[in-house]
Parts: sequence; structure tokens; C-alpha cells
Amino acid sequence: MNRSLLFSVLLGLTLWSCNEHENPLAYQNDTHGRGKATIFIEDSYKPLFTSCIYSFEGKYPKAKITGKFLSEGQIIDSFFENKVKTICISRDFTKEEKAILKSKNVQVRSELIAYDAVALITHPSNSDTLVSVKDIKDWLTKDGARWPTSNKAINMVFDRENSANFNFLARLAGNKKLSTSVYALKSNEEVINYVKKTPNALGFIGVNWISDQEDLEVMHFLDSINVLYVSAAEGEPGFQPYAGTIWTKEYPLFREVWMINKARKAGLNSGFVLYMTGERGQLIIQKSELVPAKAPIRLIQFTTY
Repeated sequence: MNRSLLFSVLLGLTLWSCNEHENPLAYQNDTHGRGKATIFIEDSYKPLFTSCIYSFEGKYPKAKITGKFLSEGQIIDSFFENKVKTICISRDFTKEEKAILKSKNVQVRSELIAYDAVALITHPSNSDTLVSVKDIKDWLTKDGARWPTSNKAINMVFDRENSANFNFLARLAGNKKLSTSVYALKSNEEVINYVKKTPNALGFIGVNWISDQEDLEVMHFLDSINVLYVSAAEGEPGFQPYAGTIWTKEYPLFREVWMINKARKAGLNSGFVLYMTGERGQLIIQKSELVPAKAPIRLIQFTTY
């Protein structure tokens, strides 16, 4: 590639905050900035929400947010079984899912908070650096996939069954039966560690695990893996999953990040969702090198020689 994108976000949003001088009796129940809440979050977004929860509790010291990081399938099942009121997954509910909830008099509020992507990672010794979407589809659905340069068998790994990454790959493969060379591990972190030790591995992870290059743990991960370029079609330029290429959709494996909430509007759950859609939450999303969904965006393109 002979060009790069600088991604900058202009944020002009204001975040609702609690009135510290309100009636003390109001604290008998949770408010937007006080109380306890549990939120189920897709494991792909663990680095982002670890930072956001820490920041939120720093702003509201009387609030305690517990984030549980699970697979997307587990989270959706738990929501419908009324085990949790607020979740974060890679999609909004379908019309059918919303109709089921409506039939039970459950009011659901969905918020698109960000855009992210599925990143493809390999061992540093692997000399293949560019793949097309067609390559990925073929490898996922046909047994015996091999790396073009080394001709070694490809061991493909993702975090876990029914995760956001797995569901994305299943849709990409046309919901066909996956190859016997595709394996489930237990987390995005396990995928990264497996790829570090396995020269012929191809790992599928949420880009948030490697996007924030100011994070020491991310820097440690990036020292031991390669991030592949992906092209939308054979013969076209490939792109790595950066905020700019996710926003422009030049990186083809992009997706959305949704928060879905059925908790009462005045409670802590709703306060945290407001935080994520407000100025501070969107700034943390930007710092994590994902794409904020609630802010005006300006892309500046530079050509290098």
C-alpha cells in the first residue's frame, strides 16, 4: 500500500451526569451514577469495556459495574431468560426477536455505539501477508486448505462456538459446514497465544484485542504476531483493520457494536449505556482505535512516496 489514513474524530456530544445535590432519599434506589449493575459483554470487546468500566467508576465512585465477558450466544440466551438486563453484542436484535420481547411486554432500547472488525493474525514466520475474502471463504468451507507460499496446512482457530467471531465467520461462509481445519478455543486471548506458538496457524479475533497500540498488553501481543491484509476481491488492494479502513469499509471484515438495554431508564444500567454513547465513552472508543458511532467523523488522507 502507498497510502495511509489518519483517523480523527470530532466529538461534540455532552454526557448526562448525576446531580450531586439531589435529594438523598433518591439514593435508596440506583441512579445513573450510583448503585450496582451487571452487564454481559461479548469477549471481543473485553479490552474496551475494561477501560470504560474503570473510567465510569472513576467518575461515579458510588457506582459498581460488573462486566461478564461471554460468547454472543450465551449473552443473547441470558437476555431472553431474564438473567441480565443490559448486554453488548455485535448486532441488534432481529425483528423476530424484538417481536418475542414485545409479546412479553419487554421494552428494549438498542444503541449502536461503535464499529469494529474481525482481524486475521498469523505467526511472524509466515510469509503470506495478503488474503482475499474469497480465500477465507474457501479455507473455511473446504478441507485441506494450505498456505499459498509454504504449502503447509492451515490450522484456523477462533475464540469459541457461538461467539461474535464464530457467527461472523459462519455468515461469511454462507452457513455451510466448516472445514475440519477450523477449531474453537476458549477466548480471543487463547487464539493470540496459540498463533504465537504455531507457525501455520490462522487466528480470527476481535480487532479490539490488538487495536489500542498505547496499551502495553496490546504491544506485547503485536510483538509476536502478524496482522494480515485483507482484500474485498482477488487482485484488489488489501487493508489492515485500522479505524480509518473500518469506517470507509475498505477493510471488508467490518461489523457493528451494539448495546441493548431493558433496564429502567433512571437506573445505573441505563446510565452506563448513556456513558458509552456520550462524549467520554465515545472518546474511549476512539482511543481504542475503533470507530465511534455517535460522533461526526473526518478522514484525512495522505499520500506517501
